[in-house]
Amino acid sequence: MPSVASLRLSDGVRLEGVEEYTRLGRSGLQVSRVGLGCMSYGQAGAGLHQWTLDEEAAAPLFRQAVELGVTFWDTANVYQSGTSEEFVGRAVTRFSRREDIVLATKVSGRMHDGPGGGGLSRKAILEQADASLRRLGTDYVDIYYVHRFDDQVPVEETMQTLDDLVRAGKVRYLGAPRRCGRGSSPSFSMPPPERVGSSRRCRTSTTSSNARRSGT
Repeated sequence: MPSVASLRLSDGVRLEGVEEYTRLGRSGLQVSRVGLGCMSYGQAGAGLHQWTLDEEAAAPLFRQAVELGVTFWDTANVYQSGTSEEFVGRAVTRFSRREDIVLATKVSGRMHDGPGGGGLSRKAILEQADASLRRLGTDYVDIYYVHRFDDQVPVEETMQTLDDLVRAGKVRYLGAPRRCGRGSSPSFSMPPPERVGSSRRCRTSTTSSNARRSGT
């Protein structure tokens, strides 16, 4: 894999001397230290933004990422109404191999008005996970992020459903943003595996975002 030595950013600045790989958080998953965020790629007018790059304009950036060893690609179902995921999925096939890309996407945002169109209920997560997999053209994602906390759904329901996705082989790792809103962020945790039986329990706590940023 080529070393990530020099990456040209959109403003012409070159990012140099980047170490090639690291472990993601406390997991054993190896990722490129530089990740490719894909919110800027998607059909303009299909979602919230008019400034996104279409597939033809985005293609050289996907290709350059692969050439430089940037194999951690991050998108979300809500980015331009799913068209970002479609672009990402086709770029994986065109410029790389699925097994060489660490692919991340997210769930929670509103995709349609029905009960499975957004949020973190069991119905919504299962529906949106399958829809993301179809758009990405893959049968699994490496990381599935909770994009925003949903205080209308019991956290046990959310965590059990996410765990079911892992057990089904559709998701390899789970994640959540460090900050889900103003002032505080929910922190999801589960008991260690040796304490988990057929009735897995989940809990949530709220941690000050300032404390999380300072590492205390």
